[in-house]
Amino acid sequence: MYGVVTRNPEEVEWPEFDRGFYEVKDVTGRAAAPLGSAVNMISCFGDTAAANENPDLVPVDDEGNLATRDQTYFDWAYICPTNEKYRAGLLEIVEDAAAKNADVRLDDVGFPRDEYCHCERCTRQFSEWADERDRDTDEEARFEWRAEVITQFVREATDRIPGRTYFTLYPDPYPGHLYRRAGLDIEALSEYVDEFVIPLYDTNYGTTYWLETIARGFESLLEPYDVAFSIELYAVDVDVDQLIHAAEVADHYAKDVLFGYDASNAAATLRRMTADTKQGKTFHPDDATR
Repeated sequence: MYGVVTRNPEEVEWPEFDRGFYEVKDVTGRAAAPLGSAVNMISCFGDTAAANENPDLVPVDDEGNLATRDQTYFDWAYICPTNEKYRAGLLEIVEDAAAKNADVRLDDVGFPRDEYCHCERCTRQFSEWADERDRDTDEEARFEWRAEVITQFVREATDRIPGRTYFTLYPDPYPGHLYRRAGLDIEALSEYVDEFVIPLYDTNYGTTYWLETIARGFESLLEPYDVAFSIELYAVDVDVDQLIHAAEVADHYAKDVLFGYDASNAAATLRRMTADTKQGKTFHPDDATR
């Protein structure tokens, strides 16, 4: 199956797409009303607007660096996953989205990087967690605590999703990386997630060996947990022939292939793919005399 990821409501109903994903909250903080005709997507802990309005919401590392766009490796600002008020607001958005469409996609779930968060709240909660378990407050214990924080949030979110829960993963299948980077325990999350989505974005797709390598890595990573995964491709200004090639590679590994943020180009790609699979019979002028 082929789907589209978009911010434009009308595009989710285009006939070329088997499924539409619609952003009701994105990483900029922009919000929109959920649709009944789409899987509504929610950027959970990516929210530049909220971070700009209230820096106290932003995760901080042990050197005092905030997880904002001022850091060279962040494209948007993050919100600390232990902030209860913000989490409550997210869960309300999940409920509103699920009331319109039973299926919901959770985006940007997790801590921003390995070194976050060391805010006063996280430091206190981690210390209390370690005391309850008679654990040393070392690095490995901190990673375990972070994973429990994220798993608990996902559990609370999926309790509000009556249909299928989609969950976006950072595109790094190397063993242990998602756990250490974002606090994502794949084994624990697989109890609540119905389908993972892997964004494998490129502005050209001139070569696809890297796409195949990452897709195969996720196939190996997720196989023990029997959870489906889809691959999301970037469609903005990408040559149709290159996008077709990328889609063919992705389709070999993924349950579904999604196209992000250029529905017109994605639709053109799918029409070309459909046309290419229809091999018509060729007639020659002298056929009638044979």
